[in-house]
Amino acid sequence: MANENNAQAEKKEKKPSRVAKYLKDLKSECKKIVWPSRQETVKKTSVVLVCLIAVAVVIGVMDFAFNKVVELLAAIV
Repeated sequence: MANENNAQAEKKEKKPSRVAKYLKDLKSECKKIVWPSRQETVKKTSVVLVCLIAVAVVIGVMDFAFNKVVELLAAIV
């Protein structure tokens, strides 16, 4: 019975130390983060938007072309 109480007490003691260690490690890792500058963020965002628009145009043209091909085939049959 006494051994069970000691084991439970040890488990209770380990949890706060694990949480505290996690938070300490988290804080140290957050200090290592290097955030991009505003100029770099704007540049990369612009690249993403241009690529997005280009892909949308390509998909739109392909959709239009396939639609016309299907309409032609439907008119023939």
